[in-house]
Amino acid sequence: MQRPPFTALAAVYDAIMADVEYDHWADFVLSYARDGGLRVPDVTVLDLACGTGGFTRELLKAGLQVTGLDGSAEMLREARVRLPDVPFVQGDLRTFELPDRFGMITCVFDSLNNLLTPGDLGAALERAWTHLSPGGLLAFDVNTRLGVRELWEGDAIEGLAPLPGGEEVHYHWSHHYDAEADLGVVQAFCRLGDQEFVETHRERGYDPQDLEPLLRAAGFTRFEIVEYPDYADPAPDVARVWVFAWKEVL
Repeated sequence: MQRPPFTALAAVYDAIMADVEYDHWADFVLSYARDGGLRVPDVTVLDLACGTGGFTRELLKAGLQVTGLDGSAEMLREARVRLPDVPFVQGDLRTFELPDRFGMITCVFDSLNNLLTPGDLGAALERAWTHLSPGGLLAFDVNTRLGVRELWEGDAIEGLAPLPGGEEVHYHWSHHYDAEADLGVVQAFCRLGDQEFVETHRERGYDPQDLEPLLRAAGFTRFEIVEYPDYADPAPDVARVWVFAWKEVL
């Protein structure tokens, strides 16, 4: 059965993504923030596209006060079970409006690649800039154009992942590159017992030269685009980059 992205997947997402290094990513982001002068953990954080709360949890472990925002009600349902004391808000990355301003905003695991036009990505960056306090930091990662074209070796991943109740989910995710649309397309098949579903996920790759004008148009005048985990300048063949962008104090 075909389902919209990030709906049926929510119930098995954490099992399939159990090996994702959210803890290392959090160390990477918070080390940069501290070195840049943010008083961690005193700053408040907005975790955009928080999903089921994997990265949100690591920020919480570091002592930060975190709010999570995601467009999927199903993913947020799982996040609220995992982290019942964290405020989670459903909202669109391109249009959300919250009453608070934050010392840091994060958006990880190539979530912004799900925005399929530069205009949509620019709108999300503008929303982030608006919701930062002066002197605040936006930290995010994106797959590059190369990363979206060549997502996995062999263009497929498959396995069995254990669920808390003792069941297992069988997953087979296949990837292809749609050259005409310039998009990476993932068909995510999952089987749990006698139930099956497929979600189709699409991503657009963004290279540093694509990101720079969008960041400036959103209001960011000081930013760095680097590789993980050493903060090096991106190599031409890098599959993913991280962006650290500051909202200047006027």
